[in-house]
Amino acid sequence: MDATAHIDDLGRFVSASPSSYHAAAEVARRLTAAGYTLLDETVNWGRVAGPGARLVLVRDGAVIAVAIPETAGLYTPFRILGAHTDSPTFKLKPRPAMGSNGWLQAAVEVYGGPILASWFDRELELAGRLVTRDGTTHLVRTGPFARIPHLAIHLDREVNNGFTPDKQRDLQPVFGVDGPDVLAHLARLAGVDATEVAGHDVVAVDSAAPARFGADGSLFASGRLDNLSSVHAGLTALLNGEMGEAITVLAAFDHEEIGSESRSGAAGPLLAEVLEGVSVALGADRLDLARTIAGSWCLSADAGHAVHPNRPERHDPTHRPTAGGGPLLKINANQRYTTDAAGAALWARTCAAANVPWQPFVSNNSVPCGSTIGPITATRIGIPTLDVGTPLLSMHSARELCHVDDPAYLSAAAAVFFSGLA
Repeated sequence: MDATAHIDDLGRFVSASPSSYHAAAEVARRLTAAGYTLLDETVNWGRVAGPGARLVLVRDGAVIAVAIPETAGLYTPFRILGAHTDSPTFKLKPRPAMGSNGWLQAAVEVYGGPILASWFDRELELAGRLVTRDGTTHLVRTGPFARIPHLAIHLDREVNNGFTPDKQRDLQPVFGVDGPDVLAHLARLAGVDATEVAGHDVVAVDSAAPARFGADGSLFASGRLDNLSSVHAGLTALLNGEMGEAITVLAAFDHEEIGSESRSGAAGPLLAEVLEGVSVALGADRLDLARTIAGSWCLSADAGHAVHPNRPERHDPTHRPTAGGGPLLKINANQRYTTDAAGAALWARTCAAANVPWQPFVSNNSVPCGSTIGPITATRIGIPTLDVGTPLLSMHSARELCHVDDPAYLSAAAAVFFSGLA
């Protein structure tokens, strides 16, 4: 395991993935460069899904990759790593141009649950997709473009006693005092006529580059580690790991931060359609697929929490995950995470085979537990599932923090999971 090479590549991956649409495109780009076939959902791709196939499918901001071994047959199990491509942010409203007192501003809506204060006074980039009247999609990004300004302390003497921004009044970023409006600027960057833009899905992201820092260079700061760290770990495991006897699947969904209920989210039909398509191509019927699913596993990979040094009381007193201590095995009695005893045993074997440390995580009983695509996937597909993830500080901040070793640990464990050797 080369943690330095992995973290450097994670930085490049995050930089190439400012929106879920860019992330899905970057995964597909890397996989097609490695020989995967990009599928078109409008044709019957089942004809190319036989033994030995390497396939990748993009649906909006989601991407699924499948590697089928040459020995695959009716009951070859699946080993699936599930993750998500989206992160908490702000999304442009349909009419995004506004202004006040000489300032040009972009009208945005809160997406998911960002730590609002962390987004102030940062140079933000806009990124996403434009769709023209003919239905063509154009990916676009601006580079540093806008900023949500704090009110000066001279005008709000109580700001350090409590800061609760109003989501409508205080979060609209400024981007200039003169010039084209937001959509016209995006259209120019995309090389299309602004009058031809019929729709857009564009979000704001911190434009600062990922960076290593600290006395020994062991810390890594970046936007969107929740959850591009897991997407990247699964991608590198798929590309660099050894192929086993299972059908390996990387499923990176969109819209996890807002509930996953979309055609490209984990609650939608995408993964079920792909698994059924592969099974049918291998000669299976629905009952054969049910038998295969029962012998398969899904690793739901989503970032988790390291103990915060200034607020340790917010964590469970007997479970204290540390930065650099390896990926988390996430457990919750109320099934907000799906890990059970069988999944814990699989994870222990997997990490031992990968020579990777791991740490159990449970929430403090007084602190509500988050959730992942794990329970959704287990419910939607009926597949045995466990929840894991890289420990972070500042989750849902504009810029999150991890130890440089932990993403590489997760990728090494994912490679063993895919291989079926544990």
